[in-house]
Formats: sequence, C-alpha cells, structure tokens
Amino acid sequence: MKFVILGKDGPEGAQKRPIYREAHLKRLEAWAQQGKIILAGPLTDKMGSLIVVEAESLEEVQAFAKDDPYTLFGVFQEVTIHPFLQVFPTANHSP
Repeated sequence: MKFVILGKDGPEGAQKRPIYREAHLKRLEAWAQQGKIILAGPLTDKMGSLIVVEAESLEEVQAFAKDDPYTLFGVFQEVTIHPFLQVFPTANHSP
C-alpha cells in the first residue's frame, strides 16, 4: 500500500535542515534499498517535504516518520500521513 508523508517545517526548519540532511537521507536510503521509497524531496515553496512510500501498514509508516532525524530534531514541526492510491500513471500492480 502506498502512503504520502507530508513533513511541515517548523520555524527553524530552514536552519536545521542542512544540519540533519545527511542523517535524513541515510534513513531514506535504507528504505529505498528495500524498494519502499517511491519519491521524496523538499517542497520548493519551503513549506516542508513530501515522501511517497510503499509499506505494509500505516503503523510501519508512522514508526518510520517518527524516527526520522527531521522529526526528531525539529526540522518538521508537524508530520501527516495519508494512504494514497496511484491512478496515473497506471501502477504496475493493483492496490
């Protein structure tokens, strides 16, 4: 099942982001090697980040987001997770 993680930056997010970027990317890479990261990156309006993942459950994604360095060290002030159904382009498998 796919999920969208939206991380909204806190007031000091822009200053903290470069400090914790390497650790954040290392965590993403670990999931990417398992085929769980579909796409990820910062929003260009400086509001935060978008991460689209493939996971077994909402709880798995919640745990992943909770332990992300950007969450732990205050880059993100708020994280929301939404189940996501890809309809275009056509997904390689059914939901």
